[in-house]
Amino acid sequence: MARNSVAEDSRTRPDSALERLFYSADRVRLVNWREFSGAQPTVALVGVITLLSFVTGLSNLSRGAALALDGPLAGLPMARAYAQFGGVVFAFLLGVVAAGLQRRKRVAWYGAALLLPLLAVLPLITLGTTDVPLLVAILLATPLLVRNRGRFDQSVDLSRTQIASLSAVVGVVTYGTVGSYGLRGAFTGIDTWSDAVYYVVVTIGTVGYGDVTPTTPEAKWFSLSIIVLGTGAFTAAVGALVVPAIESRMAAAFGNMTASELTLLEDHVLVLGHGDITEALLEELDGESEVVVVTPNQEVASELNGEGVNVLTADPTDEDTLLDARIDAASGVVVATRDDANDVLAVLAAREANPDVRITAAANNPKHADKLERVGADEVISPMAIGGRLLGRSVLEGTSAEAILGDEDPS
Repeated sequence: MARNSVAEDSRTRPDSALERLFYSADRVRLVNWREFSGAQPTVALVGVITLLSFVTGLSNLSRGAALALDGPLAGLPMARAYAQFGGVVFAFLLGVVAAGLQRRKRVAWYGAALLLPLLAVLPLITLGTTDVPLLVAILLATPLLVRNRGRFDQSVDLSRTQIASLSAVVGVVTYGTVGSYGLRGAFTGIDTWSDAVYYVVVTIGTVGYGDVTPTTPEAKWFSLSIIVLGTGAFTAAVGALVVPAIESRMAAAFGNMTASELTLLEDHVLVLGHGDITEALLEELDGESEVVVVTPNQEVASELNGEGVNVLTADPTDEDTLLDARIDAASGVVVATRDDANDVLAVLAAREANPDVRITAAANNPKHADKLERVGADEVISPMAIGGRLLGRSVLEGTSAEAILGDEDPS
């Protein structure tokens, strides 16, 4: 009776190997759509739109009066001026927005959400052949921008100096615009608010075309005040904004990832420490996953940075360092310093920073493997123990280590 039931089960149930092959519950993804719909592709696509907008704007501007307006929105007011100058203007604005998106700034997301629909009007005015790629890119970027809204959650962190300098620029422009319009009777060439804004900008920029001229002593003193206050505020703003960018570039030269690079990390492998083991690890993961190495050794960091490896020069046992390296978004952590005591501290810090991440540690001394497991490592590997076993099997079986590991055919 038992044999009959076993035979019946064998006829009605697929072979175990076939079952795993054809009835597996795991889905094999032919295309990893996350790689094409995440935050990084969104930023890259906004950068492409910036370039296309600039090229389209230059093309429209070069045609002049010969520019044809054949689109459905060609009847809008000032459509020709919008088509000729809009592309270049939007390109510069989107360049700033793209830089903000790279840093995951929320204000940059709002800027992109505002600028992209306005830029889409441009190809709908002309509907030229060269405008089609721009329109397609905008249509592709808009849903990506909406889908990844939550990824751009960083606030704008400005120092008090930066806030003060930017406020000074805004204040001078406001003062100059309102004042020049109020004194428009004492100027030649100022009749409207746009004339007042134009006068302030060319004065602060020290261009002075000569088409706007003060005619009374009050207007001349007012112009001098704009020159002094405007150039001072503009110089202070440039220094407050440019110097931190230069410091960031200098930090990158010594192997430090910039803030914008850190915020874009997704599904990366965090390697805490560097040594002989991690050299082979980097070769193994090359092309398979994005890797970030955290090491306090500045010389090693500079060498790895020169080889194109993402490096953060900091203490791998510091929890704040791991949070900066986006351990919350990491797919795994490898702990492989040259000191088992530091490994224990690094595992503790990693587990505290992200309780759910998988941690694999390398024990320099096999006796310390259980300690690394007790503090939170999911897997502990002893390179010395594995090397010894490979040596034994190689000498007894007469095969290479690569064949034993399955990296090549033993025959």
